[in-house]
Amino acid sequence: MESNLEENSPVKESVRTESGFTMIEVIIAMVILLVALLGVFMTISYAVNYNSGNSTRTKTLAVLQQEVERLRSAKFTPSLTDNLLLGTAAAGVTRTVTVDNLIFNITTIVDNDPATNGIQDEAARPSADTSFKELTVTARLASPSPGWQTAIPSTVILRRVKSN
Repeated sequence: MESNLEENSPVKESVRTESGFTMIEVIIAMVILLVALLGVFMTISYAVNYNSGNSTRTKTLAVLQQEVERLRSAKFTPSLTDNLLLGTAAAGVTRTVTVDNLIFNITTIVDNDPATNGIQDEAARPSADTSFKELTVTARLASPSPGWQTAIPSTVILRRVKSN
């Protein structure tokens, strides 16, 4: 009779009827959670990279606009042509500008005769002989990091007519 009591004791019954998560179920749940979190982190990483590129592009355009305004303010009259507007060789003139710890290279090419193929510099056609100039200004990061947002330079083509 004693053995019969031991089998039907409340302690034994509670051990038999308890159910919980097995180790395999816990591991599967953790893997699913890990995959979901990995997707969230990848999305955040992509958004940060994309927004960083937009910020860099905005700064590049601001630098480009400053350079265009500098060239627009240069004199191009029958009696005076500012040094900024003298025709340059095909490689152009490059200068460096720093904005918010970003270094930009600004290349300016001045074509004294846009109607003729190629770049007509001061040697080919002096400024005194021209009344129309085409200026190509390109701004790019000096050392771009990988990604579409920093690899593409910004370019503006500006045309100047000799004024009085």
